[in-house]
Amino acid sequence: MERETARLRLRPPRLSDAPALLSFFSDARAQRYTLHFGTLYECRRHIAVHERHRRRVGCGPWLVSEKASDAVIGWGGLYEDPLDRRWGIEVAYSFARSTWGQGYARELVSYSLDVARDELGLSEIVAFSHADNAGSRRVLEKAGFAFERYIPDMERNFYRRRL
Repeated sequence: MERETARLRLRPPRLSDAPALLSFFSDARAQRYTLHFGTLYECRRHIAVHERHRRRVGCGPWLVSEKASDAVIGWGGLYEDPLDRRWGIEVAYSFARSTWGQGYARELVSYSLDVARDELGLSEIVAFSHADNAGSRRVLEKAGFAFERYIPDMERNFYRRRL
């Protein structure tokens, strides 16, 4: 099911989207604080794992396209990490470096919070940000997330937002 925000199109990713996603997931500088993939195989595997998990829990990351150009610019939204389910539903995002600073992450997070509350009936959402990722910390703080603690084994700050 495709969804829209003011400037974004969101839909579940397909394996055929792997080349477009790899264009920024393989950017080591852009992904220095999060997932980094070097091959189409790794990217396709990531898509497949999350899509299987979406069917089980009812949510998963979306492929993010810019409405104006229809270009794939990101990946993110609500999901439960299929490899570490202890945190519950979280919001996460990755965007092509060329789009940074344009408010797309904030727009995606805001929409995701609405979906979490209105469609999934959740009362809270969590998020993580690498301690050195100032841009991501600002996105979460502007969206009303509160810093709770640093998690050393993950090298991440942990945030929570009540809905």
